Amino acid sequence: MSSEDHSRLPYQLAMPADARNEIVVSPALPEDERIWVPQAENVWFRPLCLNVSSGYWVNLLRVRRAGVLSRHRHPNPVHGYVIKGKWHYLEHNWVATEGSYVYEPPGETHTLVVPDDVEEMITLFQVNGVMYYVDPWGRHQGYEDVFTKIDMCRRHYEQVGFPDDYLQQFIR
Repeated sequence: MSSEDHSRLPYQLAMPADARNEIVVSPALPEDERIWVPQAENVWFRPLCLNVSSGYWVNLLRVRRAGVLSRHRHPNPVHGYVIKGKWHYLEHNWVATEGSYVYEPPGETHTLVVPDDVEEMITLFQVNGVMYYVDPWGRHQGYEDVFTKIDMCRRHYEQVGFPDDYLQQFIR
């Protein structure tokens, strides 16, 4: 082995031929308001990664209203990191505040609430699989998956005048 220091030498071999490009989104909190995709009244999301081959998405969720946001179930794990504000679930006694990490296990059903004293909540979520919306007794009310998220983005970006290929940067 050589005595030379190679610690700052980049990897010298080719990447796998079928590997997709990385995604770098900067800034993740956009300066252009048009990037936020409306989801409900005073609720938006900002796509970061829409992975069609593994069926997950990563986005920033921004809420500018207090109250119940949604009741839903996850068949797969969800990861969250609170960037701004706070929120909680009616079914639990904890509050996710700025800087909190939240792991939601498969099978979890919960009702997301933004407290009255919060003007804006922004949380990074990685959602694997679907969000299955239910009423308090578990009856199906709707769902979201990576494909419905892509459709929402596509419609919104077309309406605000982004180029046809703008959305492609987030899809893997």
